[in-house]
This record gives sequence, C-alpha cells and structure tokens, in this order.
Amino acid sequence: MPAPREIEIKFVIADMPALEQRLVKLGFRCVTPTTHEINTLYDLPGQKLRRKGELLRLRKYGESWRLTHKTRGVVGKHKSRAEWETPVSDGEHMDGILRALGYRPAFVYEKRRSEWSDGNGQVVLDHTPIGDIGEIEGGPRWIDRTARALGVTPARYITKSYAELFFDWKRRYKRKALNMTFRDCGGRAKTAEQLLLAHNSSAEAEAGSGV
Repeated sequence: MPAPREIEIKFVIADMPALEQRLVKLGFRCVTPTTHEINTLYDLPGQKLRRKGELLRLRKYGESWRLTHKTRGVVGKHKSRAEWETPVSDGEHMDGILRALGYRPAFVYEKRRSEWSDGNGQVVLDHTPIGDIGEIEGGPRWIDRTARALGVTPARYITKSYAELFFDWKRRYKRKALNMTFRDCGGRAKTAEQLLLAHNSSAEAEAGSGV
C-alpha cells in the first residue's frame, strides 16, 4: 500500500488577525481553534534518520497524540514527501517503546496551532518561538490558488522544515537554544521580520555556496 503524499508550503505571517479574517471571507472554517502542540523528533545513534532525510515524530496536540514517519522530501515550488501517520492512545508509552527500540529524542519544537479548511485543503496558522508561520497543504494547484487569494506570492513560499527554520534563526541571531521551545527561545515569538530575515539570509548563503 503506497504511503499518502504530503504537499505543502510554509510562509511567514505578518499579521495573524488580518489573515484569520481573510480566511473567513474566503469561506474557510476554523476546524480546530488555537491549541498547544509539542513535537518530539526521534533518531537512532549517528542520526541515521536525519542523514537519510527521514523523520520520526511523536506529536501531542492538545490531549491527542499522533506518530508520524516522513520520507525524504522532494523540493521544487512545493515540498512533497510520503507520510505515514496514525493516532496513538498513550504518548508516554509510545515514547517508551521507541526508546526500547533504540530511538532517542533528537529535537523538540512547540507551537500554538489553529487549523482551517475549505473542504479541499488545509491552512494552518502557527504561533512559534521564532515567529508566526502559516502552512498551506493540499493539491499543487489548490495551494497556489489559495496562496494567491491570501496574498502570498511564490517568492514567499518556504519549503524548509521547522528544524531547518530554527537553525537558520539560531545562526542568524547567534542563539544557544537547543530546541524550538518558548522556554529555550526566550518565552515569546520573535517578529515575522526577524524570521524572514533569518530565512532569506540562509537562502542567500546556500545560493552563494552552490548548495
């Protein structure tokens, strides 16, 4: 059975209330109000999953838990990757199982997320320790159409993971935080301008190095 594919883009949110109002006008419905989310990425010794571009994540969203595995992404205009995901009834027991199998927590990131849908795809709005970020997930044409309606141009598309964005931000602002948590990053989200500057700076450096 082939794994479902996740196709998405991220973008920096400059004005969260204005974006929420725009979603309502476009016919989107808030299916999940803002909820605290904490994610733990697991890996094997030597960071075997990271080196293969794979991800194993245990997520707590409110009181619910989900275990997710993602393959290496294919990055073009959008980011696409195979994704297996399943609900977990007891996250602490799942953590114990993963540890017993040799996996260990490698990175933790948290946010406060609301989920919106028009019945064809999903837009999520994240308040994170490094800034406010939106994600648009669905079919490629639907993503572009929705982004355009929200005023998000292709030049503003971000295809990096939250871990990559965090390390961009960390390098740019010379921070010592080990995880993308509100506590480690100073307790409150940074401005969208700071996040965008860190992302653009990293992109320019990669282009200059030929990466």
